[in-house]
Amino acid sequence: MSEPLVVIGNGMAAARFVEELGRVALGRYSVLVVGAEPRLAYNRVLLSSVLAGELAVVDTELKPPAWWEAQGVTLVYGQRASAIDRASRSVWLEDGTQLPYARLVLATGSDPIRLPKPGMELPGVLTFRDHDDVGAMLAAAGPATRAVVIGGGLLGIEAACGLAATGTRVTLLHLMDRLMERQLDAEAAGLLRAALEARGITVLLSADTAVVEGEGCVEAVRLTDGRDLPCDMVVAAIGIRPNATLARAAGLATSRGIVVDDHLTTSDPVIHAIGECAEHRGTCYGLVEPAYQQAGVLARHLAGKPDAYEGTVPATNLKVSGVPVFSAGDFLGAVGTQSIVWRDPGLATYRKLVLRDGALAGAILCGQTADAPWYLDLIRSGRPLGPLRDGLIFGQALAEAA
Repeated sequence: MSEPLVVIGNGMAAARFVEELGRVALGRYSVLVVGAEPRLAYNRVLLSSVLAGELAVVDTELKPPAWWEAQGVTLVYGQRASAIDRASRSVWLEDGTQLPYARLVLATGSDPIRLPKPGMELPGVLTFRDHDDVGAMLAAAGPATRAVVIGGGLLGIEAACGLAATGTRVTLLHLMDRLMERQLDAEAAGLLRAALEARGITVLLSADTAVVEGEGCVEAVRLTDGRDLPCDMVVAAIGIRPNATLARAAGLATSRGIVVDDHLTTSDPVIHAIGECAEHRGTCYGLVEPAYQQAGVLARHLAGKPDAYEGTVPATNLKVSGVPVFSAGDFLGAVGTQSIVWRDPGLATYRKLVLRDGALAGAILCGQTADAPWYLDLIRSGRPLGPLRDGLIFGQALAEAA
C-alpha cells in the first residue's frame, strides 16, 4: 500500500517536487497537496506579465488539471493548513479536516514584508506576491492613477514596469543608492535606471519612506527628507520572509526559515522542507532555481536514491524593462580578485567578470546575456580557466575558438 505523503503549499517548489517524485517513485506514495490559494500551482515569475497585460491568468498555470490527475495526486486548494500534529502524524486544515501522513513536505514559501511605517494599513497599500495582489493593482491602475512603488529590488522593479505598461504614472522609491544592489554593481544599476526612466518611471534613490498619508485611503507618501509624493496607490515590494509559522508552532527547529539538512529533512525525520521556507546551512533562498534543485534532491531521497543538496550559487538572469540582466557569484570583487570590464555606452551594454586564483568567481552582464549559462557553469564548477582566460570577456564562442 502507498504511504501517505502530504505537501503543504501548492507553489512552484511543490509542483516541481511532485513532478520529480513521479519520475523516480511513481506509485510509492499517495500524494496529497494542500494549497491556500484557490487555484492551481502557477508561475509567480510571470505575475508582472499578467500585470502588464501580456499574459492571462490561465497562462501562468504550471500544469493543467489533467496532469495532476495523471500523477495520481489529490489536490486540496483554497484551504489553509492550520496545524501539524507530530504526535499523531497528521495535518489539520482550517475547516477541521485531519490528514494523516507518513511523510510531510513543507513548501509554504514566503510572505511579503510590509514596512513598519505609519499608514501602511490604509486601503490602497498593496503588496506584490500573488494573483489577488495583481488583481487589486489592475483594478486601480490606469492613466489617471499615480502609484508609488517602494522597493528597488527585483519585485519592486517588476511591479513598477507592469504598472507603467497600464499607463499608470509610477514613482519607484529605493532606500539604497542603486537599484538591485544585491545583484548589480553601480554601472549596471545605472543602465537599468536609465531603461526604467525611458519607460516614464520616476526613480528616486536613497529615498526613505516616513509615512503613508491619507484620510480613509492612500493620498500621499511622505519621505524622511520632507518631500510629499501624491499618489492613489502604494505597492510595498521591499522583500519577503520565509513562512515558517506552521513549523515553528509544531516545535520544529527554525531560524529565519525551517532548518533542514543536506537531505532537506527538518529536526523531525519524517518532515521535510523545500523552497523559500527552507533554511539550508544558514541560507534562505528567495529564488526559483534553488527551490527546483531542492525538489529534485528530496524526491530522489524519498525514492531511496542517494543524493544531497549542497547549496546553490545564486544567479539572477532576467529581462527587466526590456534590458537583459544577469549576475552571479562574487560580482563586486572581494580582496584578492581581478576584474575584467567591457562596455559599449552606445549599445547600453556592460560586462564585468571577476577572477580569483585563475577561475571565474563572479559576473555581471547587462544588455547582452546570451553567454550567461556558460559563465554560470564556469562559476559553479570553479574549474581553472587556462587558455580560456584570454578571450573570456568576449563570450563562449570567441573564447573557445581562441
